[in-house]
Amino acid sequence: MASTDAPAGRLELDDGRLLITGSWTLTHHAALREQLRRHAASDWTTADLAGIEGLDTAGARLLVELLGAECLEKIADWAPDLPASRQALLETVARVLREPLAPEPPHGSPLTDWLVALGERVLALWRQQRMLLAFIGLTLTSLAANLLRPWRWRVTALVAHVHQTGLNAVPIVALLTFLVGAVVAFLGATVLRDFGATIFTVNLVAFAFLREFGVLLAAILLAGRTASAFTAQIGSMKANEEIDAIRALGLDPVELLVLPRLLAMMVILPILTFIGMLCGILGGALVCIFMLDISATQFLLILQRDIPLNHFLVGLGKAPLFAFLIAVIGCLEGFKVSGSAQSVGEHTTSSVVQSIFMVILLDAVAALFFMEMGW
Repeated sequence: MASTDAPAGRLELDDGRLLITGSWTLTHHAALREQLRRHAASDWTTADLAGIEGLDTAGARLLVELLGAECLEKIADWAPDLPASRQALLETVARVLREPLAPEPPHGSPLTDWLVALGERVLALWRQQRMLLAFIGLTLTSLAANLLRPWRWRVTALVAHVHQTGLNAVPIVALLTFLVGAVVAFLGATVLRDFGATIFTVNLVAFAFLREFGVLLAAILLAGRTASAFTAQIGSMKANEEIDAIRALGLDPVELLVLPRLLAMMVILPILTFIGMLCGILGGALVCIFMLDISATQFLLILQRDIPLNHFLVGLGKAPLFAFLIAVIGCLEGFKVSGSAQSVGEHTTSSVVQSIFMVILLDAVAALFFMEMGW
């Protein structure tokens, strides 16, 4: 395109015809600029570019100043003998210089920017919840289609997930609920002592763990421990294109990957909830026995006399719903992985946050509902 050995470009007038010759390159830019200054007021009607021996973007820029962008955009019509590469260069530079620069976006006020950001987050949340509802419908459809076909059940995968998600989580659930039960008993005794009603610490611990803490702590632990594992496992398969391979084999990824994890969670969370209830009450019982002079026999008698069975059923009944949501959110975030390690990490974090948020939200709604119903 450019020739370094050619002489610097020249401009000559010949009976109203502007002859453009030589090398129009960055090397001769200063001389070319002086040529343009001298011929700025020249009166010419046509231009001849056949004598150009070298051309680059710097020279094309000067020719646009000399001849005009509109003229050079139509160079193929009036200079057909010019090489096609030089025609393309001149047309491109003329087109770029003719287009006005995009104006900078106006700077809004901080309040406007905050409202825009809030709207975008609300819209993203709405899309996310729509996707979650659609995935729940897809999962329920697949579950209903497989319930009456036992030969399609993935029993081996189900047992493996029950072991991984449930049995391995028993120690941490038991320890955590035991310690929380002891803390609740300490706090209850501290407050009730001022009223001479420390005996009601037994009722406080029983109500708290049978209705709320047993299922809530177990669900939160599984949301952090198991939902993240589901997302990482399915996300890694998505990144390695194993999901596409499953579809290519004519298999359903929801049936193969989601249903065993979902059923395993719905089996194991009620069991962990029951273990959490027992350990929490045991932690509170030890505090009552050793700190409040309440004997074990008296503790058990109060439980049997004052604590109705419906509190246990309310707490245990919430476990399958929490398990369903945790499993569905963990699997959905795994399917949303785009293919990189960073995406796997982002969606793993998102699954944990969403699961814990949904568990606490539904627990609050359920508490209000049961309170209004008098259950």
